[in-house]
Amino acid sequence: MVTFLRRRALTSLLPLVVVLLGVFFLARLTGDPASLYLPENATEAQKETFREVNGLDLPVWRQLVDYLQGIVHLDFGTSLSTGESAAAMALRAFPATLQLAITTMVLAVLLAVVIGSWAAYRPNSLADRFASFLSMTAASVPDFWLAIMGVWVFAVMLGVLPTSGVDAGLLSWVLPIATLLLRPVGVLTQVVRGAMVAALSAPYVRLARSKGADSRRVVAHHALRNAAAPALTVAGDLAVGLVNGAVVVESIFGWPGIGKLMIDSITGRDFAILQAAVLLTAVTIFLLNIAIDICYALLDARVRDKAMV
Repeated sequence: MVTFLRRRALTSLLPLVVVLLGVFFLARLTGDPASLYLPENATEAQKETFREVNGLDLPVWRQLVDYLQGIVHLDFGTSLSTGESAAAMALRAFPATLQLAITTMVLAVLLAVVIGSWAAYRPNSLADRFASFLSMTAASVPDFWLAIMGVWVFAVMLGVLPTSGVDAGLLSWVLPIATLLLRPVGVLTQVVRGAMVAALSAPYVRLARSKGADSRRVVAHHALRNAAAPALTVAGDLAVGLVNGAVVVESIFGWPGIGKLMIDSITGRDFAILQAAVLLTAVTIFLLNIAIDICYALLDARVRDKAMV
């Protein structure tokens, strides 16, 4: 298992390095921060002083060396706009994104298991067709369109939910979670339904039924356990997408998470915050992929046996 994890970690490490280097170079294509933070009538001498104070006058290769050294020491510098530690700002915003992503995935898995199992228990029935139609529709709706329509209908027209922010308590969670929830539920329902149909027709399920096992035990104990492996893989990919893709939703709803912080740092050309936020997100995705591999190996004996080689 240790060899398996080491191999998976090394495989996932290369994309992490590419992301870190990519954000460094792409951030510097957004323009000169001195032109943004200083007044329009600022002299060239004032701009040069600003660049010297913030290390922006150094050659790109030297800025890259300082950036990599900062990563090793978990020091990304200070925000150009607030003067606060960039790492502290990213760490303060990240829990809000994690809360949103975890809540959404827990609800998505529960709903998908119930709906997918219900549809698979009677394949090709009216309930199965209805569930398949709903899941395909849910998986096809773009997040940004759903977020805008949710704000328009429930916040503007009906006035029952807040448009943005977190000041309204639990009501503030409804639209962001509903927006993020729809696609994972649609995708997972289809995966659970397909895996459950195959599992319910397997010989061991027929054997369990011939021994008098009731339908609830057959579905929950025998079939669902064996259908969990493919569902876990897809759920892991969706969870990664939620952490990585909450940028649009957080921006629309003013959610104080890492996604909104990234957007603000890009528009403000605040390199230090952007680099800290991207690194924190990339490391989280890296660890999440490792955790998914461990869970998959524990569920599937074939993967576990291969890991031992």
